[in-house]
Amino acid sequence: MKNWLFSALGLMLVLEGFMPLCFPEGWRETFKKMITMRSGQIRFMGLMSFLLGLIFLLLGR
Repeated sequence: MKNWLFSALGLMLVLEGFMPLCFPEGWRETFKKMITMRSGQIRFMGLMSFLLGLIFLLLGR
C-alpha cells in the first residue's frame, strides 16, 4: 500500500511540475485567470479534477 501511495504522489508531483517547467508564461497566465474566478468555480474545478482522478485510479486497477 505504501509503494502505491508514494508512486501516486510522485506521479502527481511530476504532472504538477510539468507546466511551470515547460510553459512558465502560460502557467502564470492561468493563475492570473484563476484569481479572478469565484470560489464556487474553483471548487467545481477541484471537484471535477478529484472525480476524474478517482475514475482513472479505478480504471487503472
